[in-house]
Amino acid sequence: MDTVFPAEPPLQQALCRLDEIPDGGATAVDASLADGEESLILLRHGEQVRGYLNVCPHAGRRLDYAPGKFLLKQATLICAVHGATFNQTDGLCIAGPCRGEHLREVAVRVDAGEVKLA
Repeated sequence: MDTVFPAEPPLQQALCRLDEIPDGGATAVDASLADGEESLILLRHGEQVRGYLNVCPHAGRRLDYAPGKFLLKQATLICAVHGATFNQTDGLCIAGPCRGEHLREVAVRVDAGEVKLA
């Protein structure tokens, strides 16, 4: 009988360096997720980073107005296509065509100055 060993845990995919995201700003990065290659929004506040899929729940379009460029106002992120407005802290749409829906969060962590998938 063959012995089956558990698979090695995958390496935590590095997405970018923390200092590549302006404090209070956002950037887009590509990541290999279980469903395939996806664009992620990374929002930075100090040493904390939140990650979301770069897909608006309203029409499935990217939220950036140019690659990696986002409309940020106070503590919100605004979809460049139809103006849906999302809380940066929890991804909840608070205004626009998809009010009440959420951006899909992707777990990320900061480790030794690098932002990685968690």
